[in-house]
Amino acid sequence: MKNFKEKLALVPTKPGSYQMKNKDGVIIYVGKAKNLKNRLKSYFTGKVFGKTKMLVEDIDDFEYIVTSSELESLILEITLIKKYNPKYNIMLTDDKTYPYIELTKEKFPRLRVVRNVKRKKNLNYLYGPYPNVTAARKTVNMLNRIYPLRKCEHLGKEVCLYYHIHECLGYCSKNVDILRIEEMSKEIVSFLKGDCSFIKKKINEEMINASEKLNYEKALELRDMLNDIEITLRKQKIDLNDNYNFDLVNYYVDKNYLSIQLFFVRGGLLVGRDKQILNSDIDIFEQIIEYILRFYEKSGILPKELLVPLGIDTNLLSDYLRIRVITPQRGKLKKLLDLARENAKEVLIEEEETLKKNDDLRMEAIEELKTLLKIDNVSRMEAFDNSHLFGTFYVGGMVVYEDFLPLKDEYRKYKISVDVKDDLGAMKEVLYRRYFKVLMENLKVPDLIVMDGGLNQVNIAKDIISSLGLNIKIIGLIKDKKHKTTAIIDENGCKLDVKKDSNLFLFFSKIQEEVHRYAITYHRNIKAKGALSSLLDVVPGIGEIRKKELLKRFGSLKKLKEASIADLSEVVSLDVAEKLFVYLKEI
Repeated sequence: MKNFKEKLALVPTKPGSYQMKNKDGVIIYVGKAKNLKNRLKSYFTGKVFGKTKMLVEDIDDFEYIVTSSELESLILEITLIKKYNPKYNIMLTDDKTYPYIELTKEKFPRLRVVRNVKRKKNLNYLYGPYPNVTAARKTVNMLNRIYPLRKCEHLGKEVCLYYHIHECLGYCSKNVDILRIEEMSKEIVSFLKGDCSFIKKKINEEMINASEKLNYEKALELRDMLNDIEITLRKQKIDLNDNYNFDLVNYYVDKNYLSIQLFFVRGGLLVGRDKQILNSDIDIFEQIIEYILRFYEKSGILPKELLVPLGIDTNLLSDYLRIRVITPQRGKLKKLLDLARENAKEVLIEEEETLKKNDDLRMEAIEELKTLLKIDNVSRMEAFDNSHLFGTFYVGGMVVYEDFLPLKDEYRKYKISVDVKDDLGAMKEVLYRRYFKVLMENLKVPDLIVMDGGLNQVNIAKDIISSLGLNIKIIGLIKDKKHKTTAIIDENGCKLDVKKDSNLFLFFSKIQEEVHRYAITYHRNIKAKGALSSLLDVVPGIGEIRKKELLKRFGSLKKLKEASIADLSEVVSLDVAEKLFVYLKEI
């Protein structure tokens, strides 16, 4: 670790954003601080652990930008993180999105589970988030069964099965009373806000009616549905005003781990929660603020009010998010905040030993890998494998790992040119496309490329990386006929001295299994579905628009295979039509 004593002495005590750089001048971390001097000194004078320790060891230089307020420093921090995507700020970028329940505001509304709510421009009714997607789907299925809403995405010309089983009013061909639609929508919205009286009444009436008609199977099913609702509400109900809607965050820290809990309260009901365990940083409150910003950046919908514990800058969050942010000191809300802390504590106690063991194993494996490859840093790894369909028509898969943890948002699939007929040709195309894009779009360059194969695969990677003027370490994972890892080789084809029972060998075996699974799953899904739509996904040059046009024009695989190149070229370009024609003759 470098000595920054002289440079730290010149840092002002003002608010601002700071940027940590590695030996290559790449920004690896962006942070903010009320007091830049104190914050930066804490990295190099205090004791650090886990990921912060890895960060500090990786720092070769730092810069800072002074701002006039902490809010400005927060805005600048978020802007720089989005611009540079630093590897130690991944908690702001790698989390999943959460499902919401949407009731559309169309003439004939639909009820469904949705994600990516930031993209919604028509301001439909949205309720959630629901961290448990199964619960969200179960709720939607129940409501769609009780209320005969429109089920199809596009209206057809004739009624479908849903009409005949009384789960649709036949919006495509029947005259439907608008008042009835408005009444259904009103009751559904009331239910999603926490008032289940309408639903319970309807189910109870249906249950009695089914029983009177001696349809005991249906009556029993309806009774179970009613019990599910009542049990769920009893579990979720908290002693608050029925119209109270807010989120709340609390945390628990122990042995360098930070456990965070986020509760969602809607209509006096605890509808769900999000939880996260992180390596505790020098400033846990900064981590909690980053977590909050990351969550709402992903979810796209803000609550009207957010409750946070003491120590969190409520004014800063309120100014940035433009919502009310408070720290309750007493009463029911304080008790609920304490409940969130207890939950954070319980989750950490339950998982702490496993987390510590896994962290230790990963750190040991990383240190062993550094020694074997004789490099100072190896964190980001990109692994590749190919798969083919019917002996041809290859696809490629790339999985990404950071410190031996998967970054699933960064996995990528590749359609490969139809004229590629062998595994090495397929791999050559995938690697070139990947790292040409890395150069052109200034994406993250990995520390290590992991090839799912022996010396031939490694040599292909060396040629591509060299031709693009990049300098990236490469290894190959040699496998047996059962696709199990048997050895690891370096870019010169020499076997690395890695014991098969070591943590390092185990981690690479998992990476090899994952990239193989990822690459082959696409083709397996195509074979399992046997669907024309899925088969067209494989052909390069055919995107969503062209695929829909082909499906509309030909309708079935049989008719598509009977089509001539001229027929196909009426929908797609001639070169794509020729590739599609060859492809269809092979399957």
